Parts: sequence; C-alpha cells; structure tokens
Amino acid sequence: MIKRLARCIREYKWAAILSPVCMAGEVIMELLIPLVMAQLYDYGIELQDMHVVVTRSIQLVLCALMSLGFGVASADFAAKAATGFAKNLRHDMYHHVQNFSFSNIDKFSSSSIVTRLTSDVAQLQMTFQMLIRMTIRCTMMLVLALIMALRLSVKLSTIYLQVMPVLIIALVCLVPVVFKIFDRGFKLLDKLNNVVQENIHGIRVVKSFVRERKEEDKFTDISSQLAKNFSKAEKILSLNSPLMQMCVYACMLSISWVGAHMVVASGNNPEVGLTTGELSSMFTYTTQILMGLMNLSMVFVMMTMSRTPMHRCAEILAEEPDLTSPECAITEVADGSIDFENVSFRYSATAQHRALKEVNLHIPAGATVGILGGTGSSKTTLVQLIPRLYDVSEGCLKVGGVDVRQYDLEVLRDNVAMVLQKNVLFSGSIKENLRWGNANATDEELIHACKLACAHDFITAFPDGYDTHIEQGGTNVSGGQKQRLCIARALLKKPKILILDDSTSAVDTRTDAAIRQAFRDEIPGTTKLIIAQRVASVQDADMIIILDNGQISAVGTHDQLMQTSSIYQEVFYSQQKGGME
Repeated sequence: MIKRLARCIREYKWAAILSPVCMAGEVIMELLIPLVMAQLYDYGIELQDMHVVVTRSIQLVLCALMSLGFGVASADFAAKAATGFAKNLRHDMYHHVQNFSFSNIDKFSSSSIVTRLTSDVAQLQMTFQMLIRMTIRCTMMLVLALIMALRLSVKLSTIYLQVMPVLIIALVCLVPVVFKIFDRGFKLLDKLNNVVQENIHGIRVVKSFVRERKEEDKFTDISSQLAKNFSKAEKILSLNSPLMQMCVYACMLSISWVGAHMVVASGNNPEVGLTTGELSSMFTYTTQILMGLMNLSMVFVMMTMSRTPMHRCAEILAEEPDLTSPECAITEVADGSIDFENVSFRYSATAQHRALKEVNLHIPAGATVGILGGTGSSKTTLVQLIPRLYDVSEGCLKVGGVDVRQYDLEVLRDNVAMVLQKNVLFSGSIKENLRWGNANATDEELIHACKLACAHDFITAFPDGYDTHIEQGGTNVSGGQKQRLCIARALLKKPKILILDDSTSAVDTRTDAAIRQAFRDEIPGTTKLIIAQRVASVQDADMIIILDNGQISAVGTHDQLMQTSSIYQEVFYSQQKGGME
C-alpha cells in the first residue's frame, strides 16, 4: 500500500529528500546551541573572559541563523513535495477511475470516490508533509539530544530512560482503539457526502414533495454520528498530551533535584559533579528530548488518523479495470452489423440471477431496430453490452463480424454513439457540449446535427444561440431540449451504430416522428437501435425486438408482431385506447 502511494512522489523526489536533509541541519544547529551556551557561561561569564564571551556569542548567532536558514529551506521543500504528492495522487486516482468499467464503479459509490479524491488526499498531504519534516526532526532531536545529555551526565540521563517506556506503553494501548473509530468515521463521511449529493442533485424533487425537514433531519443524524465518532477518537488521543506533560514536568523536577546536588558536589570534587553551565544545558536537552517525544507522538497520531485514508486511496489505485483492450487490438470497425450469439449476462460473478438469458440475434448494418419491453426486462442492459460498457458473462457479441472483446476500446466506443436514458449535459456553452461528440466539428456540422435532432430552432431562439451557457446538469433547459441536444451530440460522432435509450420520451410525438424521419433520410448506413415505451416510436422500424424478463420474446416487423406476439398486441392496443382495430 505504502509502495503504491509512494510512486506518486515522482518529480518531487528531490524535494522530498532535501527537506529532511535540511531538517537534519536545523536539528544539528539547535543541538549545538546549548553546548555553546554552557561554554559561554562556564568559561566566559564565570571566568570573566571577554574573548570567550565574544567568540561564543558570535557562534551562538551563527548557529541560530543557520538553524533558521535550514528550517526555512526544509519547510519550502516539504511544502513543494507534499502538494506535488497530493497533486499526483489525485491525478492518478482520477485517471484510474476514468478507466473503470461500470462494474468497477459499482463497487464504489460516487460520493465515496469524491471523498477519497478530496478530503482523504488532503489528509494524506498533511501527513506526508509532517512525515518528511517532523518525523526526521523529532527522531534526530530525540537521539542526538540524548547522546549529548549522556555526554554531559550519564546519571541524569537515566531519568529519560525511565520515562520513555511509560509513553511507549500508553501509545501502544491507545492506537488500536482509535484505528477502529476512525475507520467507522470515514465510512460515515462517505454516507454524509452521499446525502448531500442526493439532496443537491434532487433539490427540485425535495421541494416539490416538501421534504426539506426530512432531509435536514437525515443530514443532522449522520452529521451527529460523525461528530460523535471523531470526538470520541480525539478524546482518546487527547490523553496523550497530559501524559506527555506529566512526564516532562517529572523529568524537570528530578533533574533539578539531582542536578542541584551534583552542582554542589562539584565544589568538592569536580570530576563527579556538574558545572552550572552543564546543568543549564541539561535542562535544554531535557526540553528537546521530551518535546521530541511529544512531537513524535503527534506524528504517530497523524499516522493513525491517516491509516484509513491511505487504505481508501490505495484501494482505488489497486482496483484493476475489468475491461481492457487486448494486446493486438483491432483498430477498425468494418460496419454496424450486430450479432448476439447465445449471450447471457450477470452484473457480478456471484450474482445468481441472470439479467440476460441466452440471447441470439442478428442485426444487419444500417437497419433500424426498435426494442420494447416492460420495466426490468433488461432493455438497457442489452444495448450496454454493444460498446462494451459491460462484458458478456456467457456467449459472444460481435460488431462488424468481430467479437467486441478483440477491439481497441476507444475505437469500438468511437464507432458506437449512445444517448443514455439519463441525459447528461455539462456546464459550458451549447457548442462545448455538442463538441463532446466531435472536438473538431465545424459550426456547419454542429448546425446540421442539431437540425437532424430538431434542436436548431430552439437553440437559435436563445439570445446567445449556440453560445448559450448550459448550467451543470442542463438545469436551464427543458427535458425535451436536453434530449435533443444529447442526440445531436451523438450524431456528431458519425457512428456506425446509434443507440437511443428511451431518448425521445420527453419530446412530443410530432418531433419524435421528425427525428426518426431525419435518421432514415440522412444516416441510412448507420445501424439504429431505439429503445422506446411508445409503439409509435418503433412502428416503422425494420425489426422490433420484444424483451421479457431478460429473454427475447419475439422479433419481427410491426405487422408480423401484431399477428404473433401477445405482448406487442397488448402494448399496442393499450396505447391506441381503442382508436384502432
């Protein structure tokens, strides 16, 4: 996990190395200061030697300035390394998610992915910066200050060795408990983000059903649980601070008592005692050792808090896309013919229910095919297999006479345009949205595609025409307008296969008929699959497929199905309301 995340340092490797190196220089300078001060006091002030006072004072100033310089450089390198690491990690995660198949995305909720890309990465950035600065500083300060203290007095230094096991035992007891609480907390954060996302996305539904109070209560409940979890963890971790303070003051008192006796004893026997300057240095080293321990414990706390985000980010990077292009992928689609050969499909390997069952179907290139069926009959599932949004579980699906698994994914999907049941527009101008279909499309091509989709008239009615700004999700256009813009966007791809998944449900029957007529006249060579609820939308199709419970119930033209399919007859007559026999 750590190795996988460490790869995200990349071009910031030298900054990540130089930061602890500079921090080491800062620590060394800080450790020299008490030693120089002891010499200043013992050999300069005590003996009234001005040469020593001036020399040691200059050395103190130089050590302080060098410590400051090393500290600033370390902070600068650490900031660059940490922000660069976060940038690369966020980029790698986002890029990896783009390669996920639908089944990969199904494993993570969208709110969880957003949380991992934002707050989890921010937490890791903070921890990484602390790791390359504070960890080095605390460890070096602790070890070197202990060595310097031992050099001055072994007897006084044993006091530290008695205190350190207490702190280590306390941390070992606290950390496992906190791990579990933070684990629950980050899952609740996912849940909270999901509630916010659903509420904002469906705000019109919430207001139309007057559910604001219910949504507020739901948010408050999860927010309270989240606060309760994190506050519990913080309370447990906060025990670390008073324990550290207690140890610091205990060490100070012990060194004051024992050290004072040693200073007095040095008057009779200098070899077994301490000078006043050395005792002063011991106090400084005591502070440095125990503050190093305290800061090291805080780093440990940060690492504890970051364990869950680290695992969650690594989980995204470790997820292998289910759908990939083969090594010797085919890079050209011959035509728009489609063949289902004994195709069955499950949404997961462990699922017992098959969404599609033994589908056998041949669709010639250029044909117009209507697909009808009740809710849950797997109409959308059937067409999603064609551009390889999912892979078949059993059997074989061919496009242009070739198994779709042998194509380069990008090539296959460039030749299959799909207007989804849930139409999505992005914030930007109408032109920018249309050019998702073809980034290099000319204005003439945009206008032609919009005329085929019956969108040109309402676009030109806007004051800014094709430069009209579309809000996120297309909230400033109607459902029918959104559908027609999505159809025009798909047509700009000039695909060999065009799939319309109930994409004209929000337009009137006259416009629906005009769109279908334009398809017949302008793109006769494109295979068109039209999923619809209205018989009128597919009545003139070359072939109509009736799906029932994941199986093909009947295939034929309108006239043939009126003679052979009871399901088709029932749908037709229910929509005609007795108007036709």
